[in-house]
Amino acid sequence: MKHNATILVVDDTEANIDILVEVLNDYDVIVALDGNSALEIAQKESVDLILLDVMMPVMDGYQICHELKKNPITREIPIIFLTAKIEADDEIRGLELGAVDYIAKPFNPPIVLTRIKNHLLIKHAKDFLRCHNEFLESEVSQRTSEISAIQDITINAMASLVETRDNETGGHILRTQNYVRLLVKHLRNHPRFSDELTEYNSELICKSAPLHDMGKVGIPDHILHKPGKLDNDEFEIMKTHTTLGYEAIAYAEKNTTSTHISFLHFACQIVRSHHEKWDGTGYPQGLKGEEIPIAARLMAIADVYDALISKRVYKDALSYDKATQIILDGKGSYFDPDIVDAFYQLKDEFIAIANTYV
Repeated sequence: MKHNATILVVDDTEANIDILVEVLNDYDVIVALDGNSALEIAQKESVDLILLDVMMPVMDGYQICHELKKNPITREIPIIFLTAKIEADDEIRGLELGAVDYIAKPFNPPIVLTRIKNHLLIKHAKDFLRCHNEFLESEVSQRTSEISAIQDITINAMASLVETRDNETGGHILRTQNYVRLLVKHLRNHPRFSDELTEYNSELICKSAPLHDMGKVGIPDHILHKPGKLDNDEFEIMKTHTTLGYEAIAYAEKNTTSTHISFLHFACQIVRSHHEKWDGTGYPQGLKGEEIPIAARLMAIADVYDALISKRVYKDALSYDKATQIILDGKGSYFDPDIVDAFYQLKDEFIAIANTYV
């Protein structure tokens, strides 16, 4: 019965080849008389196992084995040395080069066939596991992409809901998200921020940025759209948008899963704390300095800068220079000083973003 396997026999002696071809009559056999031919065949043909002699001219078996093992195309093919070199040091050298077995000539055909069979079984099992792992990796990658897409869809849907209540925020959402992305990229290697601004966290922070004003859906229209300055009572109600947004996300997380979701973690921080001030005079909790989450500190500068340069029903837009100066004046009082420094270095890129998403 023919086995579904191909064996490459590498030997420069025709008499040895004839014997091996006869012994291996149940397999598909390919013959190579020298090292170069063996390397070429192994790369082009679907070879399941190689029987390799050591003593050959030009390129000996050890050199051939070395070349096969350093080539990604051929390194997984099991190699059995079948040779008259029978010293222990020879066998050790062959195995150290990556061969799976070492058989001395003259050989016993049933033993050779049994060893070949065993190594083919091992190879087929390894091939199966490798294919299975590649399939699993592909599935994980696809699932991860789907989760990421779901996150994006969820954010866009929620941000769009905010826009329906306040049609001035559309460009604001896009601009502030890109401001935050710019700051995150700049500060990722900063010693104060590098531990938290990992690649994963940075992406989630940037994704969550458009949600910062989601709590405004709970603010009454007469306050949200008032064409003038809010009085004290109205401003107190407006300030509750931070808590309303935070509580909505926290409630959704609590009633959906018992597992903490890092994606929502940063959304909660941004929504709740982007109006906190470095000196502790912000709202809703009066957090101070490092108590304010990094994500919220980044959002604070992005949000205030964009509000300053944008026209609203109750105010005119300020120039880029005037808005920049106000941010600088808030260094150490309203904003984290290091984030202000980053903003100033990036001020021209902030302007470019503002002009892109007019």
